[in-house]
Amino acid sequence: MSSEVTSMKDVKKQAPLKAAPAPKVKNGIKLLIIEDEKALVDALVYNLDREGYEVTVAHDGQDGLRKAQAIPDIILLDIMLPGINGIEILRELRGNEKTKSIPVIVVSAKSEETDQVVGFSMGADDYVTKPFSVKILLQRINALQRRAEVPTKEGQGPVELIEHKQVKVDMVKHRAFILDEELDLTPTEFRLLECLLRSPGRAFSRQHLMDSAIGEGAIVLERTIDVHIKTLRKKLGSMDMIETVRGLGYRFKE
Repeated sequence: MSSEVTSMKDVKKQAPLKAAPAPKVKNGIKLLIIEDEKALVDALVYNLDREGYEVTVAHDGQDGLRKAQAIPDIILLDIMLPGINGIEILRELRGNEKTKSIPVIVVSAKSEETDQVVGFSMGADDYVTKPFSVKILLQRINALQRRAEVPTKEGQGPVELIEHKQVKVDMVKHRAFILDEELDLTPTEFRLLECLLRSPGRAFSRQHLMDSAIGEGAIVLERTIDVHIKTLRKKLGSMDMIETVRGLGYRFKE
């Protein structure tokens, strides 16, 4: 199997050249792929299944939204889909109480800076442009899954509540509050707020915030963090205490 997914034609040429490794034991992580390009879907399913993921596929937006109600652990989402496009799907997912916290990786041929900014501003947690390396995609999926994992059972870790100036982040329940009113945050916004809230007064670089919220090694624009901060500030409203540190990044007021 080629490490770069461009077309299934290439996959078919290379797959028979060497025996496929034995599939790994299922890891219990459920992925939903919303993608209409069958050749790409086949290649993704092949590789993800080999890595132990449980994969479900939807070939159009409407079916994708329906299958998202089963609450997969991660969604891989194309932008250019028949019927409902990926941006509308993101809007629907983030506006639905049941699906708003599902991590979403956009996988799209739309690679312009404005396309990525729009994707992140609508609530995408990561953005991978086509063609892409399967190895890199797997790393991004693993990183996103690790960030989404929060200890919830006794003995796995302490219940953690981060609080500063009437803003609270509950790490176990993955909920955030301001003046005891719950905030409707995307997973990336939640991680940004957590990072800033842990060290009030500390100035964080954009790179540090990207590593904390999106993952180390993620290839994204610095402007991406500015977009996430802008939407986070809007949701904090009158209690916005995020300050811009000129030439560096951001900090939470002491």
